[in-house]
Amino acid sequence: MKFNESDILQIQEKGLTKEEVERQIQIFKRGNIKVDIQEAATLSNGISAISDEQRTDYIRDFEHKKDELDLLKFVPASGAATRMFKALHNFVFEFDPKSEDLREYLDKKGDASLQLFFNNIEQLPFYDAAMKASKEDYSDFDNLSNDEQKKIFAENVLYSKGLGLSDLPKGLVPFHNYDGTIVTAFEEHLYEAANYANSNGIVKSHFTVGQGDKEKFEAEFDKIKNRVEEKTVLKFDISYSYQDPKTDTIAVDDENAPFRTEEGKMFFRPGGHGALIDNLNQQDADLIFIKNIDNVVTWANLGDVVDYKKMLAGKLIELRAKSFNLIEKLGNNPSEEVNKEAINFLKKELFVKSVSESESAAELIEKLDRPLRICGMVKNEGEPGGGPFLVKDEEGEISLQIIEGAQIDDDNPEQVKIVQESTHFNPVDIVCSIKTPKGDTYNLNDYVDPNMSFIANKTKDGKPLKALERPGLWNGAMAKWNTVFVEVPVTTFNPVKTVSDLLKDSHQPS
Repeated sequence: MKFNESDILQIQEKGLTKEEVERQIQIFKRGNIKVDIQEAATLSNGISAISDEQRTDYIRDFEHKKDELDLLKFVPASGAATRMFKALHNFVFEFDPKSEDLREYLDKKGDASLQLFFNNIEQLPFYDAAMKASKEDYSDFDNLSNDEQKKIFAENVLYSKGLGLSDLPKGLVPFHNYDGTIVTAFEEHLYEAANYANSNGIVKSHFTVGQGDKEKFEAEFDKIKNRVEEKTVLKFDISYSYQDPKTDTIAVDDENAPFRTEEGKMFFRPGGHGALIDNLNQQDADLIFIKNIDNVVTWANLGDVVDYKKMLAGKLIELRAKSFNLIEKLGNNPSEEVNKEAINFLKKELFVKSVSESESAAELIEKLDRPLRICGMVKNEGEPGGGPFLVKDEEGEISLQIIEGAQIDDDNPEQVKIVQESTHFNPVDIVCSIKTPKGDTYNLNDYVDPNMSFIANKTKDGKPLKALERPGLWNGAMAKWNTVFVEVPVTTFNPVKTVSDLLKDSHQPS
C-alpha cells in the first residue's frame, strides 16, 4: 500500500503508524471472521445460579472487605442521545398537523414506542420544561389544535430553541422526576455507585465521554454536587477520559483502498466501544464495576440492583483469592496434588474447558494468571443484547465468551440454531479485577483477540464505505480474560434505548 506525504502526516497526527494502517487494510481484505459457537451457555453449563443463602454470604463477604479495597465504577458514557430520539425526529420531519390527524399518523407508522410517548406524555421527566419552552416559542400555543401543540412540543424537546435533548450526551438527558427534582442518567449512576462502590466514605466513578463533553459533565456535577453528597453522606471522586484518537480506524471503499473525503484526505472513524479497553487499561482499582450509561433505575427500585452488584463482587473476591493462592502454591511448591487442585478449580469454578491432566505448573499458572471478570446474565425475555456462549477459537480452545449479533454466521444454520436456543443475554453487568497477584495491573491489551474485530457498512457524504470496529469491550477485548457467568434477575436491567422507555414502571418514581 502506497501512502503519499500528506497521508503519512495524517497518520502520524493520529498517533498511528503506517504499519498499523496497513494491518487494518489487510483486515478489510480478509473480511469478517465469524465466531465458532459450540454451545449456548446455560444454567449448569457455563452460567451459575446463586442460591439466596449464597447471595447473602457473598454480600456479607463483600461488605466486610470493601473498605480494604480500591473500588471504581466504570461507565461508558460517550454515546449521544440522537438514536434515543430517532422516532421523534421522524415524527417532526414527517407529520403535518394541517393535513393529517395525529391518530392516523401513529396508526400508519405502527410505532408502538411513539404511541406510548404521546399517550403518556405528561409522565415524561422533562414534560414541564418542554411545555414551558413550547409556550415561550409560540405565544398563541394555547389556541393551537392539540395536534399542532404535540408537534411544537416534540420540536422543543429535540432542538436547541427548546431543551435540545437530542444534542446532549445520553448521560445528561433527564431520566427521572422526583417531585420536581429532575435527575439525569449521570446523576443516577452516582446514587447507584454510592450503594456499592463506596470505600472509606469515598465513591470513585470514571466516565468515558465524547470529545468536548467533559465540560458538560463537569458542569452538571457542579450543579448537583451538594444534593448528591447530602443525600448519600459520601464524597465523590469523578474522573473522565476520551476515546484515544489513535484507536480510530481507517475506512475503505469497495476496492479496500482508503476512503477519501471530498478534500482528498483519508477518513478515520472511531473504532467502536472496543477501543475503550485502552481507557480501562489506565485504571488502577482493585475491583471495577462496569455498566452502561443508560441502564439505571429510580431510587425505589435500587434494591435488586445493589444486592446483585454486591453479590457479583463477593463472588469475584472469592475466585480471585483462590486463583492467587493457587498461583502461589504452583510457583513455590508444585506437586501432583497442587496441580490436581488447580486443574479442578479451572474446570469447575472458572469453567476453563481447555485444560488437561498433563498440564505443567507453569502452564496452569499461565491459565490462572489473567484478568478476571464476573458477568451477570439475564434470562432472555426479548430484550436486545449479546449473549453468553461457549466458543472455539482458531487454536481450538473453547472458552466462555459474550457474543454480539454481528459476530454470528447467519449463513450457517447450525450456528443460527444454537443462537435461537440460547436462554440468556448480556446486560453489561460486569465486576472485574485487573490486578496481578503482586498488586500490579495487567496490560489489558495482551488479552484482546484481534480476530474479533468486524467490518460494518457505513456512509460518508452520501458515499458507501467499509468501517472497522475494534473487538468489543466485553467481547473480543476481554476474550482472553478468565470469565465467569452468573444469573441475575431481569429487574437489574432497565436500559433506555428509546425515549419511551422512560415511561416504563422502572423509570417512574411513583
